[in-house]
Amino acid sequence: MTLKEKLKTVIVAGLNLVNIEPDDIKDDDPLFGEKFGLDSIDAVEVIYQVKEHFGVAIRDMKEGRPALQSINTLAAFIEKRRA
Repeated sequence: MTLKEKLKTVIVAGLNLVNIEPDDIKDDDPLFGEKFGLDSIDAVEVIYQVKEHFGVAIRDMKEGRPALQSINTLAAFIEKRRA
């Protein structure tokens, strides 16, 4: 499983997204907004899930906001932190 595939699985499971499958999320889809109905409370849960599953902390919104734009940006953030 690739990092992006795992991210999608973790997000769907961690947020209990019952009507969304990991394959429904395109790598460049905006994670927050109308398409998936995610909000700022969900952002906190995504940050927690990233820390738990990938060992990478998002410390504040200055680094979190750009990282949480899409699966692509979140995967790039994780890869950069792991390097």
